[in-house]
Parts: sequence; structure tokens; C-alpha cells
Amino acid sequence: MATNDKLGQIENIEIVQLERVDYEDIKQAMIESYSNLQEPFWEREEFNSLISKFPQGQIGIKVNGELAGCALSIIVDSSQIDKKHSYKEITANYSFTTHTDKGDKLYGVDIFIRPKFRGLRLARRLYDYRKELCEQLNLKGILFGGRIPGYHKYSGEMTAKEYIDKVRNKEIHDAVLDFQLSNDFHPVRIIKNYLEGDDGSQEYGVLLEWGNVYYEPENTKTLPGKSIVRLGLIQWQMRLYKDLDELMRQAEFFIDALSGYKSDFALFPEYFHAPLMAEYNELSEPEAIRALTVYNDRIVQRFSELAISYNINIITGSMPEMVDNNLYNVGYLCKRDGHVERYEKIHVTPDETKVWGLQGGNKIQTFDTDCGKIGILICYDVEFPELSRLLADEGMNILFVPFLTDTQNGYSRVRHCAAARAIENECYVAIAGSVGNLPKVHNMDIQYAQSALFTPCDFAFPSDGIKAEATPNTEMTLIADADLDLLKELNLYGSVQNLKNRRTDIYKVTKK
Repeated sequence: MATNDKLGQIENIEIVQLERVDYEDIKQAMIESYSNLQEPFWEREEFNSLISKFPQGQIGIKVNGELAGCALSIIVDSSQIDKKHSYKEITANYSFTTHTDKGDKLYGVDIFIRPKFRGLRLARRLYDYRKELCEQLNLKGILFGGRIPGYHKYSGEMTAKEYIDKVRNKEIHDAVLDFQLSNDFHPVRIIKNYLEGDDGSQEYGVLLEWGNVYYEPENTKTLPGKSIVRLGLIQWQMRLYKDLDELMRQAEFFIDALSGYKSDFALFPEYFHAPLMAEYNELSEPEAIRALTVYNDRIVQRFSELAISYNINIITGSMPEMVDNNLYNVGYLCKRDGHVERYEKIHVTPDETKVWGLQGGNKIQTFDTDCGKIGILICYDVEFPELSRLLADEGMNILFVPFLTDTQNGYSRVRHCAAARAIENECYVAIAGSVGNLPKVHNMDIQYAQSALFTPCDFAFPSDGIKAEATPNTEMTLIADADLDLLKELNLYGSVQNLKNRRTDIYKVTKK
């Protein structure tokens, strides 16, 4: 049971939907809250009009059964609003005929807390209710004209815009505007002559807005999207296979298992088909890796068929590919709708260049899937933060990293960089590698891996940023769910906001 110096014991705090019978309590609360205004309260017919037009938008908060404050709202069509409107105009001279159930934004008409109840963070609860209502009604966001009651102290020495900038920079404290900014509202414009009689604000208002990240436009063509995406990571055992058919039967075994658990993606490691190079061991290493390219078309075709038949998106890891007599490390995204897309390794390792003569690719892109926008970087690429930042700027939610490392220190570089990319870009990062050994394949003799799914480090995620991880050096699958809604919340409410807080005024990462 909480206590408050002014109120004594607090046994109950509740949010209630206001009714007509509450008018006298509301009137008294407004008189106490707006003692500095000339006309501090609503008339009964004005309040009743709000109740009749939009009852769920009119709420109160009670402490021990006593009305402590209120939040009043309407729904408006933002395309019909003049950005320079006054308070009387937005409320249609307090008749609220501007309310429309077919509107796209919630407009905050009023919010106040009685003086004796201040300090209990009750206004935050009212703001949270408005946000939840906005989400439930699938509105684009919330608008309202905010007061700047401290401006009268500075109006002789600075403009309203300068005042707001100083409040935002914490050079000046304005209790009302500070609170609104801390609740994720951002200024859209300054409105002169907004609220008649508001001497503290010099009758200026600040049009503030909060965007609903869950808003879904109606009757528009969008990607279907999913909130929870199930990822299947294949920790592949390197072993000798008689031929391609035998290797693909093993691949299908894992795909079948992941599909049985309704996985949306299957991620294979880099060079997962390297065992087939055993057939070419009499050749030099550059010749052997090039001989491996003869399997590419059949592998991609088979994976595409499996993606469709097992209803799962398959990321094929990577394979060597010849293009205009140049050797690249590439992979394919085989979607369950039959579409196939290609990605390239941008940064090849010194060993790939020295031993095999590989070239780095030139294509950096995200991919639209039925589970949202994803990115794919092959192994060494994840150690270069610029690549994933470019993908994040394009809206990537999940980054897939097929890798192949022979030693534990090589694996650790991939692992730690992948975990960093999840934090930096507010996304999930899935890595999958190969284990075991290939004693009859040159330059591919030993493998080390521990596949994992990494997350940002914030309250909605594991504190260490590890959603799931496989047993090291063991052939297995790792299945884990990625909640994309948590990423949206992180972007708005995270303890830190790595994407928003970049100093793009002094640096940026761009494609050539």
C-alpha cells in the first residue's frame, strides 16, 4: 500500500470512462488545475457533447475513488486540419463537430491533473491510455496543441521557436513541454494565437505529434508481414557425401524438421556443400573450388522446390560462382512463393583471395519477404559495420549471417561482431555455421561453430543479447522466435536509441 505526504495511504488508482454524472467533479477539477486561465472549465453541454460523440475518448483517473484528473479527446481527419488552427477552430467553437469516426488521428482536447495529485505520474498513465486507444482504433497517431506556460518569462528576449529549442536542449525548464517531449511527442510547428487567454504561453501553442508504429493502412497493397517470425538455423556437419543427391537428402532432412515446427526461415552455412570438393582433390585448390560451381544451378533449383513444398524460406548459405571469368562467393534466398533472389559476399577474406582467387561482390541490398524486410551478409561481411547500417537504413529487421570458420578465434570474431550489429541496428542477427572436419578436402579440413540468434540488449530482450544458441561443434538445428513488434517498441521507447541518436549532421554512411 503506497503513501503520499499530501494524501496519506493510496489504496487504489484506476482509469475510468467518464459519464455525464461526473460533470460537477470535472468542473471542480478544472477550476483547481487551471486557476491561471480566464475560463478554466467546460460548460455542461460542451462536456455532454464530447461524451455523446466519442465516449471512449473521455477518461478520468481516480485515486482512492476521488477524481484526480482527466484526458479528453476527439478523432479528426488530419488532411482537413489547417496546421495553423486555433483551439476554438479545432473544437468547432467547443461544439466538437470536427470529430469524425472516419478520421485518422486522435486529437487531445484537454488533459489535466489536480494540484494535490501531482507528483504521482498520473498524467503519464493518461497519455499511455491515449496511445493504447490510438493503437486499438488503428489511427495514424495523436495530435494536440501543447502549452508552453513558462514562455512569458522569456518572451521579451527570444521567439517562441527559440524558447522551444532551448527547452528541448535542457537549457530552460518548461514543466508542460518537458513532460510532453519525454512522452515521445515531437513538435510539428508553432501556432500563434492558439489558446485565447493563455497568458503564460503568450497564446502560443506547439502542435505536437506521436506516431503509431502499429498503424496499418486499409485497402493498400502491403507485405503481409508477421509479428512473430520463427527462425531455423542449421548447424551443418561437414562429412563426405557420395554425390550431390546424397548431400541434398541431408539438407532436405533438416528442412523437413524445421518445417515441422512451422519455421519461417531455414538458414544454411557458408560453403555448406564443400564436401563435394573431395572429388576434385587431385586438382589445385583454385581449380577444385571452380569445379564446385558446376553444382550451383541444381542446388538452387532443388532448394527452390524444397522452399515451395515445405512452405519455408530458405537461405542457401553460400557457394562459389563464376561470372565473366571471375569467381565470387554468392548465395540465394529461395522464397516459399517460388521467387529466388541472389546475394553476394562483399568482403572476401585474405585466405579466399590468396588460395582461391575470389573477388568481392558489389551488390548491397535488403530483401522483402512475407515476414518483413531482411538482410543477408556472408561471414566476414558482418565484421564491417557499414554494411549492416546500410541495410538497417532500408528497414531491415532480421540479419542472416551464414558463416564458415575453422578456429575458435575466427568464430569469435564473427560472433562478437554479429552481436554488436544487433545492438547498433536494433535488429535480430542470426548466424549459422558448419562443424566437424573434411580430411580429404584441401583448405577445408577443420570447422568450428556455435550458431546463435542475437538481439539488442534492452528490457524486452535477454540482458546478454542472446535469444538462443546451439551447442558448440555439434550437428543440430536451432529454432527460435523473433518478435518484430519488440523492435518497433525499442525504436520508440528503448533505454538507448542507436538509430535515432546518430549524429547524421556530422557523419553518414551511404552507398556509392
